[in-house]
Amino acid sequence: MIARLRGRLAGKEPNRIIVDVGGVGYDVAVPLSTYYTLGDPGSDVELRVHTHVREDTLALYGFATGLELQIFERLIAISGIGPKLALAVLSGIDVTDLVRAVMGSDVGRLTAIPGIGKKTAERIGLELKDKLPKGLIGDAPDGLAPGAPGSELRLDLLSALLNLGYHRPLAERAVDAALARAGSPVFETVLKQALRELARG
Repeated sequence: MIARLRGRLAGKEPNRIIVDVGGVGYDVAVPLSTYYTLGDPGSDVELRVHTHVREDTLALYGFATGLELQIFERLIAISGIGPKLALAVLSGIDVTDLVRAVMGSDVGRLTAIPGIGKKTAERIGLELKDKLPKGLIGDAPDGLAPGAPGSELRLDLLSALLNLGYHRPLAERAVDAALARAGSPVFETVLKQALRELARG
């Protein structure tokens, strides 16, 4: 099974890219959240990958972050939700907002995702809540562990970077890297580290 791809971006369009790895082009389906983090064709790319095998079909689904991959794999484990619908969910809502909607049983937010009806939204809310990766649910007042997607500190950092004009997927990656590196819950310290991550590109 292919778990990761690193190579050159040979082509891109919303929800689908081609990754050239040693002269072999891999056709990879991606959510819009990942698509927007990619550079122009010819640039380097690295993706976490889910290899989906069904009878005579082998499809690759790529993600910019490990969290997106984990949520995708938990979505397709829900009855009635296949890879295409799971990809549509991740394209229609930011993964942080998805986690918050699931934990808050916000069916209305889930039905706002194109292609998701009320019954499917209720099923996602009910079943995904018990399948969220360990570490997302903690003892924090909002139900999320400090520094986890959706925690107050992480949301404050994201808000600051978005207000500075950074694109959300890039800001998320910088914040996650900064939280991992900084080892400090102090907002100013982690924000400076996030800005350094963005400067590195």
